[in-house]
Amino acid sequence: MNKIIIYGSIYGTTKMYAEELAKETKISIIPFKNLDDINNYDTIIYFGALYAGGVLGLAKTFKKLKDIKDKKIIIATVGLADPKDEINITNIRNNLKVQLSKEVLDKAKIFHLRGGIDYENLSFAHKTMMTLLYKKTKHMKEERMTPEDKAIIATYNKKVNFVDLNKLNDIIKEIEN
Repeated sequence: MNKIIIYGSIYGTTKMYAEELAKETKISIIPFKNLDDINNYDTIIYFGALYAGGVLGLAKTFKKLKDIKDKKIIIATVGLADPKDEINITNIRNNLKVQLSKEVLDKAKIFHLRGGIDYENLSFAHKTMMTLLYKKTKHMKEERMTPEDKAIIATYNKKVNFVDLNKLNDIIKEIEN
């Protein structure tokens, strides 16, 4: 079986997960920006960072896929908010519906991983966006806050890393199935 790990990462935690999975499984790895043809692979594993409600590079990557009939598709999102929280998962899945065809979404096995943030390394645009989100969020009533809102407040202007490479074990099991 021909397998590939594709990733979309800006600040590195998504790439860290993808590289560790490649090391553990000996599967080739490529950033989504460098992917020419996705159709040659039977198993497609996509790691995508969550940014502004979307998964980086996901739509662009899967638009290249012509026929998914005999494909195994695994998608792992990497974000700041707790991936065990049902509200967070629902928000992520709703965003996936916008980025993927129903056919791909129905076929995909989806995992949610936790990443991190380091405000010192953010681009000016991302730092500005996070500051605006923080200012908007901190004035909300707590009972109206989503887990993502709470994560923005708790991590604002800090360096936090929630990466847990042991969470890749479930993805490895899915690859081996």
